[in-house]
Amino acid sequence: MIEADILNALKKVEEPDLHKDLVTLGMVKDIIIKEDEVTFTIILTTPACPLKEKMKNDCIKAIHENVNKNALVKISFTSNTTTNRIDSVNILPGVKNIIAVVSGKGGVGKSTIAANLALALSSQGASVGLMDADIYGPSVPIMFGVRGQRPKMKDINGKGYIVPLERFGIKLMSIGLLIDDKQAVVWRGPMASSAIKQFVSDVAWGDLDYLVIDMPPGTGDIHLTLLQTVPVTGAIIVTTPQAVALADAKKAIAMFKQAQINVPIIGLVENMAWFTPAELPENKYYIFGKEGGKRLSEEYDLAFLGQVPLVQSIREGGDIGIPAMMSDEEIIKTAFIDFAGLATRNIAIRNAEKPATTQLKSLV
Repeated sequence: MIEADILNALKKVEEPDLHKDLVTLGMVKDIIIKEDEVTFTIILTTPACPLKEKMKNDCIKAIHENVNKNALVKISFTSNTTTNRIDSVNILPGVKNIIAVVSGKGGVGKSTIAANLALALSSQGASVGLMDADIYGPSVPIMFGVRGQRPKMKDINGKGYIVPLERFGIKLMSIGLLIDDKQAVVWRGPMASSAIKQFVSDVAWGDLDYLVIDMPPGTGDIHLTLLQTVPVTGAIIVTTPQAVALADAKKAIAMFKQAQINVPIIGLVENMAWFTPAELPENKYYIFGKEGGKRLSEEYDLAFLGQVPLVQSIREGGDIGIPAMMSDEEIIKTAFIDFAGLATRNIAIRNAEKPATTQLKSLV
């Protein structure tokens, strides 16, 4: 076996999302051949790639069929998370992808989805931050069990920065970490928008593969401020199956599809898709309707990122500061990991195929 033969064989292996072969994409490195043993590394577009086992098996098959049927093939993985952001003012230079988790209305479990998405990405090896942009109703301190804790400050090149708290491997920032949790935030829009700017520019986020932003419900000042401040990679729409939630989700979709904004929508996730009681784990009760989110994604030609059931332990985990992704319930964890996997696949495709996002130039 020689390296050229291995590379020719691997040219027959296609990256499932980008639809080009691994060699052309520059995803193969460090080929070492010793008699009938070959080792090499595949560079993934994200550490949270859900298809690496498929690529591994396809590579082994290609080498066996085209080079040496008795070869012992050893493949390792590393990652170089893709990005496609043009940041004209160099804010968050170490953050590769910014994901805005949005909903048209409150009460659909947006914060639960954002928190567990961040944890699911982290569980697959990505470096992740979670920013709570819901100034009037912050949830992150409760959901991560950090109520009462306060972030520290540090000096970087003569400027003071807030150091985000870390919990379960996630960097966290929320207005709820800066004020008493019994204190109401009675601010006009410009003050709330100023806080969002500070959370972006005055927090030491460092190097991250993904910064997940839990946006407030609706379509307003804070959304526009964020889009004016940083280039957002894309938005994830959260809805429940019921008609009222779907009607408001359409408004969130319409906002990001506006020509002046034009932020790609990574996909839509349906929360509270069905209720499964603990004592009847095989039963599904469609309390809020059935597959409304799936139909909405088809109507607007959006990627459908999955369904998350209404399970009591998900609510309980958020209330006690241990999100569902940190529990031992494999069914729930699998639902969030599958959702995160589809999201990262669509982000990689978006980064490869769509124009780079920039800051919003003016208010709409």
